[in-house]
Amino acid sequence: MDKLLHFYRRFVEKEIKKANIPMVDTGENPEVPLPRDMIDLEATFEKLENELKEINTNQEALKKNFLELTELKHILRRTQQFFDEMEDPNLLEESSTLMDPAEVGTRPPLRLGFVAGVISRERIPTFERMLWRVCRGNVFLRQADIEDSLEDPATGDQVYKSVFIIFFQGDQLKTRVKKICEGFRASLYPCPETPQERKEMAAGVATRIDDLQMVLNQTEDHRQRVLQAAAKTVRVWFIKVRKMKAVYHTLNLCNIDVTQKCLIAEVWCPVSDMDSIQFALRRGTEKSGSTVPSILNRMQTKQTPPTFNKTNKFTSGFQNIVDAYGIGNYREMNPAPYTIITFPFLFAVMFGDLGHGVLMTCAALYLVLRESRLVAQKNDNEMFSMVFAGRYIILLMGIFSIYTGIIYNDCFSKSLNLFGSGWSVRPMFQTLDENKVLQLDPAVRGVFNGPYPIGIDPIWNIATNKLTFLNSFKMKMSVILGVIHMLFGVSLSLFNHLYFKKPLNIYLGFIPEIVFMASLFGYLVILVFYKWLAYDAHTSRNAPSLLIAFINMFLFNYNDPTNQPLYRGQMVIQTLLVLIALACVPCMLIVKTLVLRRQYLWKKNLGTQNFGGIRVGNGPTEDQAEIIQHDQLSQHSENDEHEAPEEEVFNFGDVAVHQAIHTIEYCLGCISNTASYLRLWALSLAHAQLSEVLWTMVMHLGLSSRSFGGFVVLSIIFGAFAVLTVCILLIMEGLSAFLHALRLHWVEFQNKFYVGQGFKFLPFTFESILEGRFED
Repeated sequence: MDKLLHFYRRFVEKEIKKANIPMVDTGENPEVPLPRDMIDLEATFEKLENELKEINTNQEALKKNFLELTELKHILRRTQQFFDEMEDPNLLEESSTLMDPAEVGTRPPLRLGFVAGVISRERIPTFERMLWRVCRGNVFLRQADIEDSLEDPATGDQVYKSVFIIFFQGDQLKTRVKKICEGFRASLYPCPETPQERKEMAAGVATRIDDLQMVLNQTEDHRQRVLQAAAKTVRVWFIKVRKMKAVYHTLNLCNIDVTQKCLIAEVWCPVSDMDSIQFALRRGTEKSGSTVPSILNRMQTKQTPPTFNKTNKFTSGFQNIVDAYGIGNYREMNPAPYTIITFPFLFAVMFGDLGHGVLMTCAALYLVLRESRLVAQKNDNEMFSMVFAGRYIILLMGIFSIYTGIIYNDCFSKSLNLFGSGWSVRPMFQTLDENKVLQLDPAVRGVFNGPYPIGIDPIWNIATNKLTFLNSFKMKMSVILGVIHMLFGVSLSLFNHLYFKKPLNIYLGFIPEIVFMASLFGYLVILVFYKWLAYDAHTSRNAPSLLIAFINMFLFNYNDPTNQPLYRGQMVIQTLLVLIALACVPCMLIVKTLVLRRQYLWKKNLGTQNFGGIRVGNGPTEDQAEIIQHDQLSQHSENDEHEAPEEEVFNFGDVAVHQAIHTIEYCLGCISNTASYLRLWALSLAHAQLSEVLWTMVMHLGLSSRSFGGFVVLSIIFGAFAVLTVCILLIMEGLSAFLHALRLHWVEFQNKFYVGQGFKFLPFTFESILEGRFED
């Protein structure tokens, strides 16, 4: 029944689409029909299919008859023209003068046979050559094109044909001509020899064509009425068929208990939905009229459950970003909640511009506020669907870009002078007249005696060393954000180890990793803040370079005369930190491998090891060991034929290589990942410089003129500026910043704690089936 209904549905849908009739979507979502209802639905489909097939058969036969009569009409009309031309008196007189009068009286009159038909227009040249070669020039062919196109009843295509008439003498040539016509799929029609008969036949054909056209119109109207009536309810029928098909497909996955005469299904479901499932089973029992209730039992299994993360329309986009990297293991820490904040923030660090952020926020707000209408429209454009699915991501990216644009004090490459300047910018007319550039003294305060209220001082927008200042600021900011982000990722791994009860990974994994990164790169972040706080305008010239100090820290070089220490005791502290970081490497590389080997021996001998009152191993406790040993003995005594449980094989070489790869990857990754966060600095500067170049090269031209013509030019230039801003800075730069933020989360952040080797929980839902997200 399921395959039959599927066939009926496909047939009706094909016929409706073929007739260009829109299928009405009323939004009705009927429930799963009962089996007896499906019998009625099958009868309705079968009746509709038989009616449509009968209509199509009759219509095709009528169209074929109509085509034959139309071709015969053209043949009669064209052949009459051919005969009229051949019976021209001038041609007869000319032919009689060429013949000998004595031969005219003695030779019998010449009797020529002819056949008439219709052939496709593109086959005429080949058809003519074949007649000439086979009949050796002893036939006479006349042809004329039919101006109107004719409909092929089998395919419905419009074809162009030509009428031909062939004159010949003798039955042998007649047989050859007919075989050639048959080979070229030409349609031959009987054509009377006398003009009176041809005229009478033409009148009869015209009458039959008119009657047949009327019947064809009535047949097509009836077919349209049947399809329009079916189009109104076909959506509801399709929903019923899909739901019933999904139910039967699921039932086929169940196990049949022959003794109890029942179906047994083992499924995964969220624990929070147990009550809902129980209610659904009770409701299904009542509707089916069954006297035996459905029983729901919670099973204990050693199989790994699928991963299910509940989402809504706001969080689904961020969860999809995480799932694109890999589905998390069951009960593994999910990065999506933290990605909701960190992803748009890191994007905004690279895209920071107040004006561009406002434009992006407005575009996202339009999609958010009109989401119900846009969903109802069901746009099939793939690009629009992708942007619409990430509307909340774009909204947060725009809001965060407004914030970072205020911090950078950057709006379409221009600064906002809201609070004045913290620098002393008193006018010195004589100095400005004599010099193009004025050097400001940082020790002389302006409006503010402390830091600027928010963001960067607007005076930097017109400074010649603006790029040098922003380079230093954004590079240090990128390192600070990157180290904090990575330290947060390593900290999240602690929760995985605690939940999965792996203390060994805490003591010889998490602690060495966090200490290694904090001793080196966390210390670098502290130096950045210390340098900002320890030096002011008077002592900034003597400030040492952090980069050189960090390099000398690894080289244990503290006698560099060009780079003085930042504080007292720097050599002792930095030496201690480097030694601590180096000590963490063998803990991860060697100690953990040896402890894993020791653990294997403990498990093999069903023993445990206590270290300082704390169980550091991942093996069984003493009580668990006794239980396991008792279970194994009882299992062997019950049935000697049962095979012994396979022991876990411990390969010291494989474990050592795996741990070495992990340790080297983490230690080198701390360096490369920190450098990778410098893309925040690079893309931020690139965006700002590209915005400034666009303003200088485009808008500056329109603003340079003061006349009325300049206003017209400014209007045109502003349009070009707006188009380039949207295409280059919003779309191209936005996509670039999005991809780099995606890489920072996948590679630099999630690899610290997220394995992502699980499989996704795909619940049975009619919505996903009706939307086509699951294949048939």
